[in-house]
Amino acid sequence: MHPAYSVILFTTASGAGYGLLIGLAIAVALNLVPRDPMLGFVGLGIALALITAGLLSSTFHLGRPERAWRAFSQWRSSWLSREGIASLATYVPAGLLGLGWVFGEIVPGQMALGAWLAVPCALVTLWCTGMIYASLPTIRAWYQPLVAPLYVVLGLATGGVLLTGLLAVFGLDARWAAAASAVLLAAGWLMKARYWSAVDHAAETHTAEAATGLGRFGTVRPLDPPHTQPNYVMREMGYQVARRHAEKLRRITSVLLFAIPLAACLLALLPLPRAVTMALAALSIASATAGVLVERWLFFAEARHVVTLYYRGGTA
Repeated sequence: MHPAYSVILFTTASGAGYGLLIGLAIAVALNLVPRDPMLGFVGLGIALALITAGLLSSTFHLGRPERAWRAFSQWRSSWLSREGIASLATYVPAGLLGLGWVFGEIVPGQMALGAWLAVPCALVTLWCTGMIYASLPTIRAWYQPLVAPLYVVLGLATGGVLLTGLLAVFGLDARWAAAASAVLLAAGWLMKARYWSAVDHAAETHTAEAATGLGRFGTVRPLDPPHTQPNYVMREMGYQVARRHAEKLRRITSVLLFAIPLAACLLALLPLPRAVTMALAALSIASATAGVLVERWLFFAEARHVVTLYYRGGTA
């Protein structure tokens, strides 16, 4: 049993993709980058490739992928449905921006319109993705107020790191992107530390003793497992990670996802040769990529559904 790799890929790839899209859109809207068709093609191509790869990987997680379209009808009550609608809607302004950037504007203001519309659409999509997990009271580690805003900040931070590297490759001034990325990484680091603290100190309201009403007799443990083989909940939300391993993974996340990219972004603010700036950008991207994969794995590994009480007792 382990966290589903498809969901880890979905949340990491799409988060960085939307973050990069937002960064590019803001840069275009504020005239921070030239309207170089190759820059638009490569930048938006990477962003949309990451977004699409993430969305496609999420369908692999479904038991019946061919029925994924039905999820769009539940937008009144389902954050998953809202996320799907928002993600598809984001392609429209992103397409307007991309077509105008690469092939030239058909009408005046096409790029600006696409850029200004892409930003809120992408932000809404990131928020909806975070709320998929934050809205589940049955999973104590996720039912935290920081989960959704933290996912947005991590998406913006990883996207900002990609944008800094992209600008460095094209020989453009990347200091503004590096500064924004540094602020986002610092904010994400603080928020993640508070999230971990909240998870560690959250009240264990769901216990086998409370669920059965037998707590007055002592510790409640099941005599026999209620199943003969692992089911969906046990595969997806019944993983147990040892406390010492969780602490180690948290330290790894802090170093790879936050400390190294933050230091690289701060150094990129200095008047350095282009080769050095590119090397710092490459280091930042590689470290942030590895770090966010560890962070997402741990995020899902620490999620235990309350129903696991009936499988092994204890707390969830």
